[in-house]
Amino acid sequence: MLEKLYHYRAKVVSVYDGDTCRVDIDLGLSTWIKQEVIRLFRINAPEVRGEEREAGLRARDYLRELILNKDILLQTIKDRKGKYGRYLGEIWLEIDGQWQNVNDMMVQAGHAVYKDY
Repeated sequence: MLEKLYHYRAKVVSVYDGDTCRVDIDLGLSTWIKQEVIRLFRINAPEVRGEEREAGLRARDYLRELILNKDILLQTIKDRKGKYGRYLGEIWLEIDGQWQNVNDMMVQAGHAVYKDY
């Protein structure tokens, strides 16, 4: 499995909902991918539209507070995109010198649930 994981430094530039964001990805050697849509892997958060709107907005706002405009470590699954063409990824955020998994933090805070793919 490790051979199918890629790690990149990135910056979160927007958060759409509790499990989707856009990032600028540093590929190294002064090469960047801008505005790439990332779907947080293994979790599902309420939608910001429809019946789940209130919970969806809370999840989105929590994720924004955590990662918007912050430098992160992005762990992607090789060649794996979700059904809407978004790369699936784990987001890691350095907090007090320790790398924390944001996907797990969303579940632990009650803003998402684990999802099987």
